Amino acid sequence: MARQSNAREAAEQGRNIQADVDRKDERQAKDNGGDAKKPMQAGMREYPSQFPKQHQDKSGNEAELKLAPMYDAPGYEGSHKLQDKVALITGGDSGIDRAVAVLFAREGADVAICFLESRNDALVTKEAVEKEGRQCLLIQGDVSQSDFCKSAVETTVDKLGKLDILVNNAAFQEHTDDILDLTDEHFDRTLKTNLYGYFFMARAAVPHMKPGASIIMTGSVTGIEGSKELLDYSMTKGGIHAFTRSLSSQLIDRGIRVNAIAPGPVWTPLNPADRPAEAVAKFGSKSAMRRAAQPEEIAPAFVFMAAPSCSSYITGEILPIIGGYGA
Repeated sequence: MARQSNAREAAEQGRNIQADVDRKDERQAKDNGGDAKKPMQAGMREYPSQFPKQHQDKSGNEAELKLAPMYDAPGYEGSHKLQDKVALITGGDSGIDRAVAVLFAREGADVAICFLESRNDALVTKEAVEKEGRQCLLIQGDVSQSDFCKSAVETTVDKLGKLDILVNNAAFQEHTDDILDLTDEHFDRTLKTNLYGYFFMARAAVPHMKPGASIIMTGSVTGIEGSKELLDYSMTKGGIHAFTRSLSSQLIDRGIRVNAIAPGPVWTPLNPADRPAEAVAKFGSKSAMRRAAQPEEIAPAFVFMAAPSCSSYITGEILPIIGGYGA
């Protein structure tokens, strides 16, 4: 009988606990206007959690995006962390690396930018860098071509005098829901842009880099967790993470650090040029913060990895910036 009584008491206690939590949930939902899970805002200004429905032709154009990405980071003050250094950024005409270019310049660096075709976007980045009082060199071409990567590095060194920082960022992304629909051409384009491009650019840059230099790769949460819609893309991002760790070991004796930033969803032209308009409207809502990042929220991590004053003992690391865990 005692055992039965104890069991009933335990069950009743469980129901009481449940009722208490239910009341708190109801109260919280009412306090939040019926939505207990609002997007998290923890930055210097408020960031959007929904986007206009839109779709773009590749390679994407930031100037045509409805709701422009936020890249200028008005709350970020430079402190000469990269004073008089020279950075080469691939894909720097838009997205994350436009923000990176601006913050590098704010920290005192001159910047060369490789871009594929969006000259108008590249000119906006150039103007933003020059507004910070630094030089900006524009170089158009395809990073999947070895000769172009070699030429881009040589042009940067010739025009800006040296090369201290390489940021490999240019990427191709296009979803497929079924491996049987992933064509040879599609697979080839993804791997050549995302893997060949990173390799060719790093190989071309290393001979010009001195101790204290830094190579930063843009990885992705998809390279950590995978993505059933981005089979080839997530494969390349996982490869970039492995390339980062492997190359970092090779370059330790040269004094060159190699690290990767692995973002989650970030509002850039890459995604409206991939996903259908309906999906774009909800982009980033499944992250723990329930919103996508803006480029200016990711760019400071690149400054951190580039600056010897911040990360001289860090190499071979992959830094996820995915808006939290437990979504």
